[in-house]
Amino acid sequence: MSKVIALAKKELNEYFSSPIAYIILIATLSLFNIFFFMIIDQNREVSLRDVFQVMEFMFVFLVPLLTMKLFSEEKSTGTMEFLLTAPLTPSMLVLGKYLGILGFFTILIGMTVIYYLIVEYFGSPDPMSILSGYLGIWLEGAFFIAIGLLTSSWTRNQIIAAMMSYLILFLLYFSSSFTQYFTGPMENFLFQLSTRTHLENFAIGIITPSDIIYYLSGILLCLALTRISIDNRLWQ
Repeated sequence: MSKVIALAKKELNEYFSSPIAYIILIATLSLFNIFFFMIIDQNREVSLRDVFQVMEFMFVFLVPLLTMKLFSEEKSTGTMEFLLTAPLTPSMLVLGKYLGILGFFTILIGMTVIYYLIVEYFGSPDPMSILSGYLGIWLEGAFFIAIGLLTSSWTRNQIIAAMMSYLILFLLYFSSSFTQYFTGPMENFLFQLSTRTHLENFAIGIITPSDIIYYLSGILLCLALTRISIDNRLWQ
């Protein structure tokens, strides 16, 4: 486990050793701040429900940019073979890189906690619903990152990795929009497949086992498939 943590720290340090991390943080938080004040001004309510939904939509675009280089860059520069011959198992490699980028994402989410302090100052929000919303957006981000990690393991090209991530994330995000064209089991399947369906529950303070299972199973599936991809060198 110490090797996994060391690799995760290395990945996190690499992000913050380049200006890209700071550009992403500043740009993302600036957009979040704009939408936060617009939503609060329009809704006139001490709730972050709509803010979480805006965050979800923005992460559909942001996460592929964060994850596209995780394995693609290693392959294109030739360092992937070095990592595979190092005293690391494929599982350690996948988990270490995943935890590194998840740490960066957690820092980004943590910097928005000031929104709760603002609405708390001006009103009396329900702290449990806000905590639930943050849990939901964190789980969804963790799921998105796992998808990005998987697509990055499929190719040497970072742009292709990002495009494949966008395709999967858009399908998951908008799948509930296609329920109007189906009935019966297919309609319910598309509704449950959508990430929006599950985050909506968290955003209003409802935490159900099915929503947690949705995210955790998605994360574990993507990590397992990434491990298979790395172990079998599917990019070659």
